[in-house]
Amino acid sequence: MPIEKQLSIFMENKPGNLSRICSTLAENNINIHAMSVHDTVDHAIVRLLVDYPTKALLILEQEGVYTIPQEVVVLGIDNKPGIISTVAKKLFRADINIEYAYCTATTNQDHGCLVIKTKDPEQTLEILESF
Repeated sequence: MPIEKQLSIFMENKPGNLSRICSTLAENNINIHAMSVHDTVDHAIVRLLVDYPTKALLILEQEGVYTIPQEVVVLGIDNKPGIISTVAKKLFRADINIEYAYCTATTNQDHGCLVIKTKDPEQTLEILESF
């Protein structure tokens, strides 16, 4: 379970913008491992985990895309009921607030992935290492 650099992108919420960002990364041989998109009225926040975050950050900034790097904890989890509850309870007991999280797994997968953003990723990692 590592701490990884996530890229948060603030963009106008209109057709073609996400495609442009993903195409730019693909053209530069950067693979997207995880993505979440959260919309507001006129804008969206796209959060990405990629295989080369520093390279991706530089390329997106050159394209004029407003991008902020952040550290997040990436946790491999079993795909069964109660796992996310257990993680949230451990962090609650340690008085750590989950600022946001996203996860994925399909019904065919035994394991999934949970991405967690807190103010202190190192402390979060320490608490969840025994998970």
